Amino acid sequence: MSLDWIYYAISWILLLWHQAWDVIGVPEGVVLGTNWSWILAIVFLVVTVRVILFPVFVKQIKSQRAMQALQPQVKALQEKHKGDRETLQKEMMELYRKEKANPLMGCLPMFLQIPVFLGLFHVLRRLNPDHTKKTLYGWSVEQFDSASVAKLFTAPIAGKFGSSAEELAALGADGTTVKIMAGILVLVMMGTTYLTSRQMILKTGWAEDPQQRMIQRLMLYGIPASLLISGAIFPIGVIIYWVTNNMFTLAQQQWVLRKFPPPPSAKSSTTGTRGPVQPAKSGGLFGRSKSAPSAATQPAATKVAAPKPGAKPTSQKKGQPASQKGQAAGQKGQAAGQKGQAAGQKKGQPANQKGRPAKRQG
Repeated sequence: MSLDWIYYAISWILLLWHQAWDVIGVPEGVVLGTNWSWILAIVFLVVTVRVILFPVFVKQIKSQRAMQALQPQVKALQEKHKGDRETLQKEMMELYRKEKANPLMGCLPMFLQIPVFLGLFHVLRRLNPDHTKKTLYGWSVEQFDSASVAKLFTAPIAGKFGSSAEELAALGADGTTVKIMAGILVLVMMGTTYLTSRQMILKTGWAEDPQQRMIQRLMLYGIPASLLISGAIFPIGVIIYWVTNNMFTLAQQQWVLRKFPPPPSAKSSTTGTRGPVQPAKSGGLFGRSKSAPSAATQPAATKVAAPKPGAKPTSQKKGQPASQKGQAAGQKGQAAGQKGQAAGQKKGQPANQKGRPAKRQG
């Protein structure tokens, strides 16, 4: 199958943006070792593609929400068919078919961008001043020659980390400069690729489905690691496209996840993000408002209750002052007894009874 239609489409968008920046007034020449009109053309190629794919991205988010809603049922199937992987896979496929959920929808935007990436890779790889077919894919000779010498901080956008000495000589580039610039961009590409996957997983959670979880781990760790090797064969212009695409994805995901946040149940069911999402699991403001008074009232109750049955513990802690009070009470009881005896025969017996208890208190 011929991919010429992709090469023509990518070339058309790239050249259209390059002409637009010329009209706006971006200088065609080198400024700070960079041909900004061509760099901006690559950047806005990303913008164009992402605007076209935005409806697909929305479908991706909706599919992920549907998969999150099925997590309790998926977990129940895993418990039911533990140890029987074949039956589990059949039951889960039937569940997805019944609920019209597609586990692969989360990767659809990335799959759709692969032809664009390959098209740009092919077009930029052709940028060589010695190339004979300069007018291929709708390019003019002037545009081809201008793009062939376009640079990013003195490193040609058609150069790559693994460029041979002949390729660098044809581009008029310094091998050390190209390797430094390409190496920095590859590291940035790996970091931003990891962050885009991590951002989505932290917000939506790890899937209960083993197949989905494997895809998540592949996107989080496998793809960034593979770029360390494959990045050596990418032209600098392609790496600029990839990094710009990742930055666009980070901003777009942040906006969508804030506008359409995942359900709290999906967050609390994750394994990789239990720490950050524990407050959400407690019930938000209502959960905190209930727990705060209970925490405050429980210690207050123990402080109030302690003195009531604790008259004896209080006297034990205070020790000597309590005994002095007892001696004073005993002396008062003896004085009351003496007064009772002097009162006469009628009141003597009650007075004696009154004095004796007073003495026992001491």
